[in-house]
Amino acid sequence: MHTSAEIAEELTESAVMVRRCFLLLHKKGLIEQRKGPHGGAKLKVPAKQIGLGDVYVATEDDWLVLDDPTIAGLLKRVRAEGLLAMNETTLAQMLKRIHKKASSSRVTLASIFASRLSALRNGSSQLDMNTRP
Repeated sequence: MHTSAEIAEELTESAVMVRRCFLLLHKKGLIEQRKGPHGGAKLKVPAKQIGLGDVYVATEDDWLVLDDPTIAGLLKRVRAEGLLAMNETTLAQMLKRIHKKASSSRVTLASIFASRLSALRNGSSQLDMNTRP
């Protein structure tokens, strides 16, 4: 289990933002949380079974809602295709890539969420997985 304070410190982010992210991920069934002195959060399912699209959907906002049916259909298709593309990469694969790039620093699953936390803080829906921890 990892606490929000530990992850926030590692990411140099606010613990409040980490807890907000935890809540979103918990609601989608991606993590489990435990309260108390030995509490924290951990993945509910193996990282090999969680796609980047799953993380995106869990943390996305209603970033673009249009009443125009002509454009709404196109956006729905683009979103679906984007999610399929993101889900071609799992959290386990992403961690493996991050570990290769960061030979000297300690990297955890939390580093994957760093760019998403930053995007949530800035009100953006962009998911930048190229950000190094």
